[in-house]
Amino acid sequence: MAGLLLLVLLLDFCFPFEVKPQYSTLVLDADGKLLHAFLNPQDKWRMPTEAQDITPALEKAILFKEDRWFRYHFGINPLAVARAFFRNIIKGKRTSGASTITMQVVRLLHPAKRTYGHKLLEMWRAIQLELHYSKDEILQMYVSLVPYSSNIEGLKSASYLFFQKSPEVLSLAEIVTLTIIPNRPSSLRLGVNNALIVQERNRWLKQYEEAGVFSSEEIADALLEPLDVSRHAAPKLAPHLSIRLHKTHPEQAILHTHIKRNKQLYAEQLVKNYVQRLETMHIRNAAVLVINNQTQAIEAYIGSADFNKTNDGGQVDGIQAIRSPGSTLKPLLYGLAFDEGIYTPKSQLYDVPTNFNGFEPENFDKIFHGKVSVEFALANSLNIPAVRVLQRISTPLMVEKLKKAEFQSIKKNASKLGLSLALGGCGVTLEELTNLFASYAHGGNFVKASFLAKESPATPQALLSEEATFFVNTILSQVTRPDLPNNYEYTYRMPKIAWKTGTSFGKKDAWSIGYNAHYTVGVWVGNFSGEGVPELSGANIATPLLFDIFNTIDYNSSAKWFVPSSKIGLRKICAESGDLPNTFCTHQLIDYYIEGISHTRTCTHLQNIWVNASASMRYCGACVPDSGAVQRPYPSYAPELVSWFEYKHIHYERMPPHNPACMEISHQNAPVIVYPTDGAEYILNPKEATQLMLSCQTNNATKTVYWYINDKLYQKASPTANIFFEPPAGRVKISCADDQGNNANSWITVKKE
Repeated sequence: MAGLLLLVLLLDFCFPFEVKPQYSTLVLDADGKLLHAFLNPQDKWRMPTEAQDITPALEKAILFKEDRWFRYHFGINPLAVARAFFRNIIKGKRTSGASTITMQVVRLLHPAKRTYGHKLLEMWRAIQLELHYSKDEILQMYVSLVPYSSNIEGLKSASYLFFQKSPEVLSLAEIVTLTIIPNRPSSLRLGVNNALIVQERNRWLKQYEEAGVFSSEEIADALLEPLDVSRHAAPKLAPHLSIRLHKTHPEQAILHTHIKRNKQLYAEQLVKNYVQRLETMHIRNAAVLVINNQTQAIEAYIGSADFNKTNDGGQVDGIQAIRSPGSTLKPLLYGLAFDEGIYTPKSQLYDVPTNFNGFEPENFDKIFHGKVSVEFALANSLNIPAVRVLQRISTPLMVEKLKKAEFQSIKKNASKLGLSLALGGCGVTLEELTNLFASYAHGGNFVKASFLAKESPATPQALLSEEATFFVNTILSQVTRPDLPNNYEYTYRMPKIAWKTGTSFGKKDAWSIGYNAHYTVGVWVGNFSGEGVPELSGANIATPLLFDIFNTIDYNSSAKWFVPSSKIGLRKICAESGDLPNTFCTHQLIDYYIEGISHTRTCTHLQNIWVNASASMRYCGACVPDSGAVQRPYPSYAPELVSWFEYKHIHYERMPPHNPACMEISHQNAPVIVYPTDGAEYILNPKEATQLMLSCQTNNATKTVYWYINDKLYQKASPTANIFFEPPAGRVKISCADDQGNNANSWITVKKE
């Protein structure tokens, strides 16, 4: 026996049996129910059977009919083989094959002619199969491979395509029906020969009763069950996600996703109905991604409004499409500024026209607000303050954080990104943005949400501190915002959420990403063709859909909100500057700060200036007289703010002019040349008298500026006047000096072609 066993093992090693059935790919939901099925490479429906698919009733029915000694033999039933051999010899033809279930699996895996030689090989392969697989695994293979009509193989395939249900919920009558067909797949065709199938089914049901396999009551009920079935299409739910997973996991037959069927179906219907209402505005598509923040699982994935609508790009996956993010990256930007200690929520920023080395952003509504707080700038999605903050914290820092959050397009184009990144000057996907916002629900730690069950959890990446994230969450959960939809019903009993909208340049993409402790929901609305629409905006178009989805998946939720950490404190700040108050700061507010991180700047929005008794003349340290001079506080405005005051004709307190008799230069802030931009290159038509504009920004004490072209005085003007000149060809030096002796230079290159 030992020698025989050694021989078997040696032959098995030298001549291994290849078991590689090519199954249909099945995409399952979070409850293990079928969402989507794909044909196998041979265009057959061959759905793999799992252990839970084989119920006790199904196993008893199959084993009684096909191989009653299956659990006891080693792949071959010697008694059945001997009996079949003698019957075939006596009859002179094959009357019985004596095939066990294991032998049938071999034949189904590798079909061959029915000869004695092939039968012997089949027996040997059956022994090999038993050596490497358990009885349960072999039974699963059998149930997965048995033939039905046309291109349908496997009991699971037949169960879904004819009965529209999974095998574990089949009735006894349905089980017996699917058990008997594989022996006669040509004559017993479901949907074609139902009457004949019922007749054969009932015959077998009575045999089961006689053998005591099933009780008389079970058989009686099964005999009365009608058979009115026809072939149906395979399930095709969550098509975008299913196709994506099928492509990325081609060798995996069963894909267990985290998709919640009801959430998926409700969200799909909401998106479809919503986009239908938008079609009159020529807005034809939308995409939605839902992440469960407590499990980091993707529970709904809607790539387009209607997968079957081919004329509007319904089969394009909007969750993976690279689009411009608009203002949706601003929360991360401000969070980084909080972590750098540069700003706190009530710190002051300037929202005035600003030229950032040739980059001149505008606000979405083309309105400037002057001096604003950081929280106002973020809640109202102002552009100039955002660019100013990015300039302060540096673009590389922002890019590095986005790399950590796995923004693939930003990784590829990192070296090309500049200040426009703050306003959406990059490519992102809805999946990347939604995962980024989910990190705000996790204290600033980024963990990419998973599609499939049992995926190894990724290592968290710290994007923001818990404290900075709390500031962002607090600001984004304010409801007194311009991006709140006009219709109040959108907020009725809706769970508390933080959200941010975004609209790309040209109004091609509308975004709204929202989150709370339970969920993060990402919404994109637009056209896959890239067509811009005047009415498209994140606030008015994407946010209503975001609210609808939250009302559906988290209706009337009592989820806890985010609480501040022990490192967050409260302190008084000056309302004018957002800095720690000085003795002259009469208007003070309470602001959050991060202990040991946030700045400790003292307010300097006022400065004491020596003036004469009538306050008509200012003295510097070199010319202040021994008597008759008094100190008075004057606002210290930045040049760009003064320029905006002048442009908007806003009254502000000016410093008096400097003592003209003083020969010393009063070193105030030098002028800032806005136009032409330093380093700019202009190509002009020599046949046309093209002029360039001269424009500057100065401090509030400046009354007059002097413009120089190549060190020659060109014109004397007020600081707010726009002056024009015709530049010479070549390298041109532009200089601007104020009436206090401060000056600035700008170099440009002019080509006349």
